[in-house]
Formats: sequence, structure tokens, C-alpha cells
Amino acid sequence: MPTSDFLPMLSSPLPAAPPVPSVLPALLRRYQAVRQQTADLCRPLLPEDTVVQPVIDVSPPKWHLAHTTWFFETFLLKEYADDYQVFHPDYAFLFNSYYNSLGSRVNRADRGTLSRPPLHDVYAYRAYVDERMSQLLGDLQDREAELPAAFTELFELGLQHEQQHQELLVTDIKYILSTSPLAPAYLPAAAGAPAAEPAPAAWLPVAGGVYRIGFEGPGFCFDNEQAPHDTYVADFSLQNRLVTNAEYLQFIEAGGYRDFRYWLGEGWDLAQQEQWEAPLYWVRKVDGWYRFTHHGLLPLNLAAPVTHVSFYEADAYAHWAGARLPTEQEWEIAARHFNPVAATGTWLESQRFDPQPLAPDADPTQCHQLLGDVWEWTYSAYHPYPGYQRAAGALGEYNGKFMLNQLVLRGGSCATPESHIRLTYRNFFHADKRWQFTGIRLAR
Repeated sequence: MPTSDFLPMLSSPLPAAPPVPSVLPALLRRYQAVRQQTADLCRPLLPEDTVVQPVIDVSPPKWHLAHTTWFFETFLLKEYADDYQVFHPDYAFLFNSYYNSLGSRVNRADRGTLSRPPLHDVYAYRAYVDERMSQLLGDLQDREAELPAAFTELFELGLQHEQQHQELLVTDIKYILSTSPLAPAYLPAAAGAPAAEPAPAAWLPVAGGVYRIGFEGPGFCFDNEQAPHDTYVADFSLQNRLVTNAEYLQFIEAGGYRDFRYWLGEGWDLAQQEQWEAPLYWVRKVDGWYRFTHHGLLPLNLAAPVTHVSFYEADAYAHWAGARLPTEQEWEIAARHFNPVAATGTWLESQRFDPQPLAPDADPTQCHQLLGDVWEWTYSAYHPYPGYQRAAGALGEYNGKFMLNQLVLRGGSCATPESHIRLTYRNFFHADKRWQFTGIRLAR
């Protein structure tokens, strides 16, 4: 496949690459760090944990380990490494995800049937590809030439793709362990005092007008963040923090799950069919509400942001609270206005694997928790921006073909690697999905 097929994946043409010796060691270190983080996420698991697929949305951890490796093998090693021999001829069929351009593959719902290859073979596959990637980077350095622009773009995309799967690993592991009657902990819980009630929520006004949104400037973005364009919004207000478990519990106790008036029709039908009475992972016991977490079953932290709610639940809560969900345009405009600091959010690297309460003394005039902690549902359909062009070739299937019947989420979560997020990042899920760290911010 010609490498020119992949060029539209970056936001803009890359500047001329620096001389190879100054670039490649940094690329190799970053490659090794990203790949190691994936392996580290799987380290606490038993081999038996890595093959489970309770529902179609959840992929077995063993599959994630192999699929991210297949990506580098397929798009980089086979393209750029001289005389490269694939690790196993059947792995392309087993570990391709959804790239129709690259041939047939195991059905998504059947990934949990792959008891073979065994886990140690998958780790051997990772080691084989990692060694060949190191050799490839070394070969490029020995040639004392500038890196091909297409290689640099594909290499960056491979790292970003693996970080996406790290987030999926965190959420899939949680769902897998939650289905065990033993409610096992992925990691032991850190000791700590109960969180204090966060500061009262405040409304922050944003003036209406014409604003520019979408990715601009140097660096990486996914093609669905292109192209930057002007958009008009009316005056609106955004709540300065996320909705908490305590606030959502009031909705539950007020009969929110039993009152159709707050719900969209599809959401009401689904909630009745599935007998929802609380967010995913909430468990009612004699002494109160608990939540299944990466640290096992723990008492509900009332001050923490509510999470694992569908779009339908988020929208119903907003109606009950006399508000609404923001559009993705409003979210990005407000985020640019308030200029949040990513370091204040909760990310994958913290290993908390749960959104954290806002400090009770947080400044009420600032907009908090915009980055990290939970993905925030917006009332915006996942559609292409004006001027969007789907890339040619296999990587044109990365985002473009999913632009229907899904909603946009913004901001990242406690399962997102911190270096993976931007204000313009557009995540997307169907309205019924709850296994990701999804939460609520109100607008009006």
C-alpha cells in the first residue's frame, strides 16, 4: 500500500525532520515507554483474566496486547523494514480489528473464543515486533538520512493508537473483573480519609458569538478534529464542576429511573428493558450504596464525580435538574476560554482508575475538571466537520466510517494517558454505552 495513502491523518504537513541522530533515540525511548505501559497494565492480571469477553464492547486483554502489536507490524515493519518476516501468518486474521481494506478477520464478538495462541505466545509476538522496531529505527539512523515524513506520521499514529487501547484496557479489565462473583480487586485500594463534600456548583457564563473550533497548529491530531472552522453559539452557561455521586443519588431517590418524563423515548425503553436503577457498577446493600472499582467493591464516594452513565442517563439527569447537556461546540469554546490545566486532572498515570472529588476550596469562578476524570457527554452527534476529508486506504477507516448514530464526548478520563489528550479531541460512543468512564457536566 503506498505510504501516501496515510498522509491526511495528521493535522498539517510536518516541517522538515531534524537530522536522524538527534531524533531517533527520542523516538525509540517514547516507543519503548508506550509499549511498556501497555504491558504494565496487564501485569496484575492472571492469564485466565486475559481471555474473557463478557460483552461485545469489551475485548480480552490478550487481544489488546496482540492487536496493538499487529498495528506496528502491518503499517510500519512490513512497509519499511527490509526483508521483514511476519511473526505468524495467521495473526493478521486474528488481530485485525475493523480494517476491511486489509482482509477478513475474526468477528468482534468472537474475540473471547481465542484461547489460542496462548498468552506467552502473544508476549513473544510483542517482543519480536519490539525488537524489529528497534532494529528498524537503528537502520534508519545508520543511513544518516532524514526520516521519511510518512514514516514519522505512521509512527506517531501507532503510538496514539496504542494509548487509545491502554484506555480500553483499563475499562475492559474493570468490566471483566466485575462479572466475577468474587468481585476481585485489580490493585489494592490506597488508604485515605473519606472525601469532603466539594464546593457548591456554580454557573459560569460564556458570551455568545462566532468562535473558531477544531485543531490548529503543529503536532498530532486525529483526522476527525479537522478542519478548523467558525461556529456560532448563543449565550450559555456551564457548570463549573462535574455532577457528583451525591447529586446523582438525589435523582435516583427522587424516582428519576421510574419517571418517563425526564427521558428520551429510546432511553426510557432501554432503561426499562435492562432494569436500570443506578449507574453501572453501583450495588445497593443493606447499609447503603457501593461501587465496583479497580480496587474491588467499595462504599460509594459521594463527593466524587458520577461515572459509568449512558447518554440517556446523563440527559435524563440534566432534565430532572432543570438544565441540559452542553454541545461539543459549547464545551470546546468554554474550555478554550477557561484554559484548564491538564495536570490538575486524574489520568491513567495516577493509577487511581477512578475520578476524584474536587477540592472543597476550589475557586468557584474557574471551570474545573474539564480535562481528565470522566469523559463528558455532549448533545452533539458525531459528524464530520465542514471540509473533512476521509483519508484514502486502510487508515481512512480509522474514524470516518463511524460518523453516524454516535454522540461526542470531550475531555478525557482517569483511564486516558495524559499525553494523549487535547482540547479538540473528539471521542464518540453510542448513546447506550456505560462501560467507559463517562460523566455529566450541566449547561443552560
